Amino acid sequence: MSHNFRLGTIPLLVSFPHNGSLILEDIAQTMTPEGRSSRDTDWFLDRLYDLPELQSASFLIAEFSRYAIDLNRPSTDESLYPGQTTTGLIPKVRFDGSPIYLGKGPDEKETQRRIKEIWTPYHDRIHSEMNRMVDHFGTAVLIEAHSIASVVPKLFDGSLPDFNLGTNRGVSCSTDLEASVASVLNNQNQYSHVVNGRFIGGYITRQFGQPKKNWHALQIELSQATYLDESTLEWDDTKASQVQSVFRNIFQAVTTWIQEQK
Repeated sequence: MSHNFRLGTIPLLVSFPHNGSLILEDIAQTMTPEGRSSRDTDWFLDRLYDLPELQSASFLIAEFSRYAIDLNRPSTDESLYPGQTTTGLIPKVRFDGSPIYLGKGPDEKETQRRIKEIWTPYHDRIHSEMNRMVDHFGTAVLIEAHSIASVVPKLFDGSLPDFNLGTNRGVSCSTDLEASVASVLNNQNQYSHVVNGRFIGGYITRQFGQPKKNWHALQIELSQATYLDESTLEWDDTKASQVQSVFRNIFQAVTTWIQEQK
């Protein structure tokens, strides 16, 4: 199984495409020590989202490392950010520029195998769940949960804002839903934030954010400095508890918006 799925009771799906760090031995043998580390995993993000306010939501949690295949890239591997530095469907380098594979990486046959066995089941699950929620509730909301190191010179200058809300520049969800979440961020002063900045939403947000079908998707890219000791990648209880207070308000805003759609 390429992912873990928990069925909820409200029309809200939280997707964690980069939460996994599993690398099978046959793949690991082709990787550098840096690649096998899976350093750019969204560490402990499912734990951060393990809140009473989300017990009724569906959860989809990837098992495999993004170094094996990136679930938030199109299977055709076109760039999500033309003209900007980014990583592809099968990343060849880590965010720090160090090589992931000992050679050139997987050939086309191996790439297609990973698409079939890892990428496709994850996306099929999102598709079926979005359809199920619309059939049962009339609407479906997808939160794409991500985190990233606060400083990644290869991708952006300086430090990343703490909260990075992406809605594909307003295309992937209702303007009211975007405004509701943005309002939560605007009404707190502990964390920096931006809406549709460096991260406007990856492939999943763009693919499944189709308001005309009552599919609403938004991506939350969180700086790992808000809940980890970034030098050791260890969970920090104090930091996590503080940032979870903001997430509680975000989820309340989302569920209120959902209730208003009835």
